[in-house]
Amino acid sequence: MTMLNMSGGLHANEATALATQPDAFDYIVDQFADLQILRYEVPGFESLSLQQKQLLYHLSEAALMGRDILFDQNCRYNLAVRRTLEVIYQEYEGDRNDPQFKELEVYLKRIWFSNGIHHHYGMDKFIPGFTAEYFAALVTQVPADKLPLPVGGDVQGLITELTPVIFDPDVLPKRSVQSGEGDLIAASANNYYAGPLTQAEVEAFYAAQKDSTDLTPVSYGLNSRLVKEGNKISKKVWKVGGLYTQAIEQIVAELEKAIPFAENAQQQAVIEKLITYYRTGDLKDFDAYSILWVKDLNSEVDFVNGFIETYGDPLGMKASWESTVNFINKESTKRTKIISENAQWFEDHSPTDSRFKKKEVRGVSAKVITVAMIGGDCYPATPIGINLPNADWIRRDHGSKSVTIENITEAYDKASQGTGFNEEFVWSEAERELIKKYGFITDNLHTDLHECLGHGSGQLLPGIDPDALKAYSSTLEETRADLFGLYYIADPKLVKLGLVPDSEAYKAEYYKFMLNGLLTQLVRIELGKDIEEAHMRNRQLIARWVYEKGQAAEVVELKERDGKTYVVVNDYAALRRLFGELLAEVQRIKSEGDFEAGKVLVEQYGVKVDLALHTEILERYKKLKLAPYRGFVNPVMKLVRNDQGEVTDVTLDYTEGYTGQMLRYSNNYSFLPTYNN
Repeated sequence: MTMLNMSGGLHANEATALATQPDAFDYIVDQFADLQILRYEVPGFESLSLQQKQLLYHLSEAALMGRDILFDQNCRYNLAVRRTLEVIYQEYEGDRNDPQFKELEVYLKRIWFSNGIHHHYGMDKFIPGFTAEYFAALVTQVPADKLPLPVGGDVQGLITELTPVIFDPDVLPKRSVQSGEGDLIAASANNYYAGPLTQAEVEAFYAAQKDSTDLTPVSYGLNSRLVKEGNKISKKVWKVGGLYTQAIEQIVAELEKAIPFAENAQQQAVIEKLITYYRTGDLKDFDAYSILWVKDLNSEVDFVNGFIETYGDPLGMKASWESTVNFINKESTKRTKIISENAQWFEDHSPTDSRFKKKEVRGVSAKVITVAMIGGDCYPATPIGINLPNADWIRRDHGSKSVTIENITEAYDKASQGTGFNEEFVWSEAERELIKKYGFITDNLHTDLHECLGHGSGQLLPGIDPDALKAYSSTLEETRADLFGLYYIADPKLVKLGLVPDSEAYKAEYYKFMLNGLLTQLVRIELGKDIEEAHMRNRQLIARWVYEKGQAAEVVELKERDGKTYVVVNDYAALRRLFGELLAEVQRIKSEGDFEAGKVLVEQYGVKVDLALHTEILERYKKLKLAPYRGFVNPVMKLVRNDQGEVTDVTLDYTEGYTGQMLRYSNNYSFLPTYNN
């Protein structure tokens, strides 16, 4: 990472973008707690046609309209806490240099970043650095008419309601509990389920709806909250006229404005079908939209908008709201085009059992994109690659569409230069040279293989429930895709295809993956905690499994030098064979729906952390003064009009700060009522 630009916080009248652009692009925006805020460039935007820019503008507005939805999905008190703290932050006229006020500012920034009161990765509730008494005093000192008071309530009622939510560690302690022997629904603080529901009741509710003979099942539960009132269990669908209608109506309005600027009839049909789905809430409409979207391969502009990913649901069924808006990077897409054109070769040569391979790989497409706006569960922390649709039968019958977001990976890379990280954690100069020479290339290529082919590879056996792996499905799916990429990035075929410069390049990715999975990702976990997030579990699962299986032959070692632990890879070829063995087993687990085997694999290798090693890594990392998590501010997209009011251009402003952006979004894109129970 490069220079830090620590912002002191803006008041409401300062929460707008500046009129000028920076002389040199500064990737670093802010740093606090365990977070660093970056900005990303959007190269090539100026060269787009006015029609494309206007399409991007309205799709970007739609990407921001649903912001409150994710806050409410993550916990039913999130909007009340966020809005109360925002009023305090903007209206309090007392001592803003008081250490407790500074702690309140950090707490609010963390809530903005995580879209709620729980850590975006660790899932644990934040512990504030200010007292309940201080909070209560500040609430009483700001205008009551600006506070999100409960219906029929007063200021004291608001304080009484929110105090345990913010300060009591035993109230709503974890956003999502995704493993263990307890009731996962009862233990989770998310707002996907309401009322005294048990995990058994939820599983029985959806099991009763499923037909094992249906070869094209909808994604049950994807776009609704399941509610128990009295003895009755029902679903509240997220749609126009249903739950979250206030925000969804705004999303639909912007999608409608985008239609006149669609690049072609196929893209127009995609947008129109998404609007239909938002209006009906019918999951068959969502499948129809997904099929149209995956077949739209001719448009330069593309987007994702809706209830998509299920990582936040303990049972992996209900989807968080998210959006990305992007356009194709034509030069870099040549790389992913080669990969997708050879998809059948990769499938045929996979080390998995032939029963689990697709005899005919259909519709695999991949491209490298430049993202122009991120929203919902993609903001501020964003993925670097996406593969959709998620429905196995749509992948089987219609294919999938994969993207690598290269302007995001470039921002990460530029902000990471010169931090001292490699000098502290990488074993020797030989590995550091490998990473320096090949790291950016192999990082992007592994993402390409993970998204383009990994997620789209393999098949379920007939009659296997797509939800058979339950709470472990997300972790095992990410494991499968990562292993696919790791196995093939070392294949000589990639050198022949011109995707890597030589047969040594893959070693950079292997070393970085093992270092991260065994050691350095531990900086993202609070000391003494288990790993909860699916991607982190996946990485440790792979690294720990191959380390253990290759221990006798010393394929990979954990070596100590000067009191510090390092990863040393002794046999890269043997490491690849181990990746292949694990890929074969994980594919079997998914294809056969082997819940028990999947559970053992995740719990044994992906969850628990060595306390002594964890302590060491945290101490070493702390000395570097780095933040283990990063996210982004968006550029500000502006319409330029002539004297007649006609749009003549769309411009990007990169100068808005983190606090300013968050307050502006809360002011301009906040449509839901505070209490959505």
